[in-house]
Amino acid sequence: MSGFTESRVGRRRFLGLTGAVAGAAAFGPMLTSCGDGGAQGGGAKASGELKLPTYRPFEGFQPDLPGAESGLEPGFLRFPENAIASVQAAPLKNSVSALTETFATPPPPMGSNPMWQALNAALGAELRLTIGTDPGYPEKFATLLASDSLPDLMWLPPNQGIPNIGPMLEAKFQDLTTYLSGDAVLEYPNLAALKPASWRTAVVNGKIWGAPIPSTPFGQVMMGNPKTWAKVGGLQCETADEFFAKCKELSQGTNYALEPAIINMLHMFGEWFGAPTGWRVNQDRSLTHLYETDNYKAAVEYAAKLWAAKVFYPDLNLADATPKTVNGQIAAQVVVGPRATADFRALDPTLFVDTLIPFGHDGKAKPIYDMGYGTVGFTPFKKTDEGRIRELLALMNYLSAPFGTKEFLQKNFGTEGAQYKLDGQKNPVFTPAGTQQGPGLVSALQIMTAPESVIFNPAFPDDTKKIHATEQELLKIAMRNPTAGTYSDTSSKVGPKLTAAFRDTIVDIVTGRQKIDAYDEALRRWKSGGGDKMRGEFEAVLPASVPVTGS
Repeated sequence: MSGFTESRVGRRRFLGLTGAVAGAAAFGPMLTSCGDGGAQGGGAKASGELKLPTYRPFEGFQPDLPGAESGLEPGFLRFPENAIASVQAAPLKNSVSALTETFATPPPPMGSNPMWQALNAALGAELRLTIGTDPGYPEKFATLLASDSLPDLMWLPPNQGIPNIGPMLEAKFQDLTTYLSGDAVLEYPNLAALKPASWRTAVVNGKIWGAPIPSTPFGQVMMGNPKTWAKVGGLQCETADEFFAKCKELSQGTNYALEPAIINMLHMFGEWFGAPTGWRVNQDRSLTHLYETDNYKAAVEYAAKLWAAKVFYPDLNLADATPKTVNGQIAAQVVVGPRATADFRALDPTLFVDTLIPFGHDGKAKPIYDMGYGTVGFTPFKKTDEGRIRELLALMNYLSAPFGTKEFLQKNFGTEGAQYKLDGQKNPVFTPAGTQQGPGLVSALQIMTAPESVIFNPAFPDDTKKIHATEQELLKIAMRNPTAGTYSDTSSKVGPKLTAAFRDTIVDIVTGRQKIDAYDEALRRWKSGGGDKMRGEFEAVLPASVPVTGS
C-alpha cells in the first residue's frame, strides 16, 4: 500500500479529486473553484494578504528516505516500531456530527462497527458520520445545506461543482482565521505540521475556513506494464516520434498501447511539448493560459495523429484501465503520481509498473512535469461559539495526526489484536475483522482529514525506494501552476464550465469529428466567456515571488 488516501480511493475518482483528471488546464480553475468566490473583485486581494498558519513540521520520526520542501515525499520502509502519542488528551467531551464521503464500500454503521466504536472511545465522544458516496455527494451536501440543522463539519471537495463557495461559507460556516492564522495554529501541533501549500487551498476571501486535507503533491504520470513495453525496448523514450512508433507496434489485434482517457493522455503529451502548468508567466508579468500556447495545440495535433493510428483503446467509456494494463491488453495509462504503483501490485503482486519520465518532443525541447493540486479540499465548521470551535479544532488535530503516531494507527487501522495485527516486519495489516469494518470508514475519515503524505509500501519496501527516486527525477523538470494560492472570482464561477466546453472540442478534434481549425474558435469562446477576465484577476494578485516561466 503506497498511500493511505489513494489506496482507498478509486483511481478515476481520485484523479478528479486532485484536479488531475482535468489535466494541467484545470489546476487553476479547479483549484480556485474551491478557493474563492466571495465578494466580486475583493476575495482575491484579501486571500493574497492573509497570514497563513505557521508551519512547524512533525519531528517524531525520521523517515528512511527524507522529504523536501520541493514536494519530495518522505519514504518509510517500515512502520515506526514504537508509535508515539501526538495529542495529550481525548479531544471531545460532546458528540460531533460530520458529512463526508467514502470511495470504498460504505462501512457497517457505528452501532455494529467495533472499529468505529473504538475510535469514538479514543476521541472521548461519538463522531457521527453521514457518509455520502460517488456519484451524489454534491446533492447530499446541498440537501443538508438547505436544512435548518447543519452537521458540525461538512467536507467541501475541490471540484465536484458545488456553487457559490464564497457566499455559502460567509453565510453558513465559521471563520477560523483567528484560531489558525500565524502562531495561533501552534495550539494544534498536528495542524501546524500541514504545509503552507496545503493551507492555501482552504483560504477564501482572505479567511481560513477549515483544515485542508493533504494528498500527494505530484500530478499525473503515465505508467506502463514493463512486460508489455519490453517488446519495444521499454517505456522510456527520447522523442515523440519514438513513442509513436512504439505505440504502433504494440497496437495489434485486441491489444492497444494507450487507455482511452483522451484528456489525461493529452496532458502527458503537453508536457513533452513544453505546455505550461495552467498558466505561463511572461517577462512582463502577464499570463498566458495553457490553451493559448502553440505547445498545447501541437500536443492536440499529436494526439489526433495517435488516434488516427488506432493506438488508443477504442471504448471511450472504459471506467478503469488498470486490469487491462495488468493483463497486457492496454500498455499504458495515466494515474496520479508515481505512488499509484500499489494499484497494480494489488492486482498482480509480481508487477511493478514503470513511470514515464517526460522528455522533449524532438529530443531537444525542455519538457515540463506538472505538479498536482496537493489536497482534496477542506472541512469547514458550521457557525458556533468559541468553546465548540476549540473542541472541533482539537478533533481535527487528532484526526490529522502524522504517519507513525498512535492516533494515526487508531484512525487508519483500529485496535491491535482486533482490527489489525503486525506482520513479520511489524507493519500493521488488517485482520479479517478489520477488512470488514475498516476500509469504508477509513476512506470517509481520510477524505475529511489527513496529515501530509508519505511513501509507504509495507509489503514491497523496494517500491518505496523506486518511487522516491522517481519523484526526484520528476522534480528536476517540475512546474507548479503559478496562480496556485491566488484566486479569481470569475474562475470560481465559470472556470469549470469553460474548461468542459473547451475539452469537448478537443476530444472532437482528437477523434476526427472536427478539424484542427476548430481549436481557434473554441479558444475564442473560452477567452470571451471568461478566460480573459480570469487572466486579469490572476495577474492583479500574482505574487512578485512567482518566477517567469518563459516560452
